[in-house]
Amino acid sequence: MSDLIKSGCVALVLSLSLATPVAAGPFEDGLAAYERRDYVTALRLWRPLAARGHAAAQYNLGLMYDTGRGVPQDYAAAVTWYRKAAEQGDADAQYNLGVMYATGQGVPQDYAAAVTWFRKAAEQGYAAAQYKLGLMYATGQGVPQDYAAAVTWLRRAAEQGHADAQFNLGLHYADGRGVAQHDAEAVRWYREAAEQGVTPAQFALGLMYESGRGVPQDSAEAVKWFRRAAEQGYASAQSNLGLMYESGRGVPHDSAETVKWFRKAAEQGNPAAQFNLGVMYESGRGVPHDSAEAVKWFRKAAERGDAAAQSNLGLMYDAGRGVPQDYVQAYMWFLLAAARFPASETARREKAVRGRDLVAEKMTAAQIVEAQRLAREWKPK
Repeated sequence: MSDLIKSGCVALVLSLSLATPVAAGPFEDGLAAYERRDYVTALRLWRPLAARGHAAAQYNLGLMYDTGRGVPQDYAAAVTWYRKAAEQGDADAQYNLGVMYATGQGVPQDYAAAVTWFRKAAEQGYAAAQYKLGLMYATGQGVPQDYAAAVTWLRRAAEQGHADAQFNLGLHYADGRGVAQHDAEAVRWYREAAEQGVTPAQFALGLMYESGRGVPQDSAEAVKWFRRAAEQGYASAQSNLGLMYESGRGVPHDSAETVKWFRKAAEQGNPAAQFNLGVMYESGRGVPHDSAEAVKWFRKAAERGDAAAQSNLGLMYDAGRGVPQDYVQAYMWFLLAAARFPASETARREKAVRGRDLVAEKMTAAQIVEAQRLAREWKPK
């Protein structure tokens, strides 16, 4: 959503920025009132102008209704004024009207209408609209899915410095969607976005350095980018930074730091970090050994469908470590884990199957039936 109040045409903005005198008038007086947060006066001055067809005043009036400044928030009224300005070719209004259609605010949600208005603004060079239009083509919302068209619009926005477009263009290069797969180009665009503070781009750039895709392998550089994203609260980066500390890749081995970063990610619901934090508690690395705490974190990950955590939770129930011994629960978690491990993880799947079969030897037929029922009824949280 564009939330900049119109101050006039481009020339007027430049004149204002250079402190060049500008003729006074109701529109400019409204700007001055708005800037001192006198929204009632701004509204009083702009409404007559908007009614007479002043596009910038119409857009500003729409924004006031959109944000509830000086008037009760009213998305339908915002749409009315955005539309009036958009139909006169105002790119900000066209973009905001597209957002209203995409989100269903003030109008019924209509992706095709959103595309229409994003396109009008995009064709005027409006970077945010170009980005949105690229996303619509990538996801097939409001238009047939077309990765090549997505790349075209993402590139236009990216070349104007739109950070999210740069990141998404990098994703297309990394995956070869709509463009020839090219790791070095992916790195280029990830870096552009990462340097603007886009956390998923920082994380993605860290992955490229750690794997040596598109750049020479460099664990220290991977840590640098994981840390930037992690410090902004990006859970996957926090989890990976924990792994780097535990393995001593790019940083000295430090189990306390490992636990710190696993915990930050785990508390945000990252299943891999929850599982790994459970491992740290069960092994007593970086924290005192605590099987009950290990079970707590294994359970959180297991309930989100993490197969490794489900397998470990089965082991804990089988042995009665950190939880009362319960063969029915052990069998259920082993059964779920065996079903969820992908074909590429044959050894881990077979370990879960062995655990299930070993615990079954200690169970009655009725207990096995009950465990199977629980597994059938289980749903990830």
